[in-house]
Amino acid sequence: MSDQQSYSDSDLKKGHSKESSLHSVKIEDVDDAERAAFERKTMRYVDWRILPLLALLYSFALIDRINLGAAFTAGMGVDLKLTVGERYNIATCLYFVPYILLQLPGNLVLRRFGVRNWLTFTVVGWGAVQLGMGFVKAWGYLTLCRILLGIFEAAFFPAMLFIISTWYKRHEVQTRIAIFYLISITMGGLSPILAWALSLLDGRQGIPGWKWIFIIEGAITLALGIVSWFFIPEFPDRNQFLTPEQTAIVLKRIDEDRGDAKPDPLTFEKVRKHLSDWTLWAYGTMFLCSTMPAYAQAYFISIILKGMGWDKTHSLLLSAPPYGPPIVLTLLASWLSDKYRHRTGFIVVPAFVCITGLLLTAFAKQNAVRYFGTFLTNAGNSATIPGILAYASNNVTSHSKRSVQSAMTVALGGIGGIMASTVFRAKDAPRYLPGLGVTIGSQVLLLIVLGITTTHFYRLNRQKREGKLTEPLEGHPDFYYTL
Repeated sequence: MSDQQSYSDSDLKKGHSKESSLHSVKIEDVDDAERAAFERKTMRYVDWRILPLLALLYSFALIDRINLGAAFTAGMGVDLKLTVGERYNIATCLYFVPYILLQLPGNLVLRRFGVRNWLTFTVVGWGAVQLGMGFVKAWGYLTLCRILLGIFEAAFFPAMLFIISTWYKRHEVQTRIAIFYLISITMGGLSPILAWALSLLDGRQGIPGWKWIFIIEGAITLALGIVSWFFIPEFPDRNQFLTPEQTAIVLKRIDEDRGDAKPDPLTFEKVRKHLSDWTLWAYGTMFLCSTMPAYAQAYFISIILKGMGWDKTHSLLLSAPPYGPPIVLTLLASWLSDKYRHRTGFIVVPAFVCITGLLLTAFAKQNAVRYFGTFLTNAGNSATIPGILAYASNNVTSHSKRSVQSAMTVALGGIGGIMASTVFRAKDAPRYLPGLGVTIGSQVLLLIVLGITTTHFYRLNRQKREGKLTEPLEGHPDFYYTL
């Protein structure tokens, strides 16, 4: 595709400003094959430019969030007397209070402060806190650091989802979220091995091994935060890494798909209206249910394995393999879901896989079978999460509603973290049956809410086809809900 064929000379001379791509660069009639090839090349570049970096950053957000269990197993529990009462659960749980409360404010200021400035600030902030956790001498200071960690990490994940959703068509987004999530969760799954390796530094410079986990992982995060300032992508209409022609293609695709390439003004009245939409709360509830198994495994798998009789080294090393098999199932489910433009079925099936795994871990007699249950739990859960995030993203339009939806979804997901950190109580060791039972119940609730929401959307789609609606769905005349 030549520039002369696609764009006027005056457009090419205007340069690449934040707003010029949508309004100044006009895509003229060109050969369909040429345009398709140009579009594929552009979107491949977008994939490589956005997904690996965001996934790497979120990987360390996840590692810094969940390494508490590995540090506990490596000796922190004894040194800080976290086995007294519910101290470990309190330190784990209080992270989620600011994490939940600051999700929505963080997303609402994202465009105002700019993606690069805002997210670099949060990454450097939580990296500094993580490093500081390597120098705490009492469990109270550890808890304070966990609260600060929640403050700085709160804005990050919903911003990632918001940004990714603005770059792709609705039925391309689950595969991208799955790739982003899988890179993150796989690296997070390797966290116990990294923690074990770092714990071998025990005694170096007079510092216990568990402290080295926080110090080195915090230093890595700090370095990533500084480097990322130069590469974090902006929203499509503000990006600086595509040519005007490429930006115009990206924005045209979004407008043809859902009509919200251009961001709408964010006002208090719009936020209030979006918060009154019950479906946004339903997405959040489903994500809450899906995060419970994820957090339960992240925080407690090494502790549960230790309760099965494994020593410290094997408990940490055996915590990583369950994160391997989910890669295949998650990618397959996400690819099929995008291919057939269907979400519900590809959430239901993995949810049943997750339930099966939880039942095995909870009630099987042999430890080998219980350990196999963690593989199924992780496989099902890892496939469910991108499906729910794509389901939610697909069924909203406008930047203002998307910012509220992504923040609400992740914020309510944080409640799943609170529940996971409180229902797995020390006194229930080594089998943790109450915690596993509540986690199984969360998957049942997920299926119920999904069924209600999908039935509602099916009814509205049918009424639109029959011409019975007085207003367009989501304010867009060509919009249909993705089921």
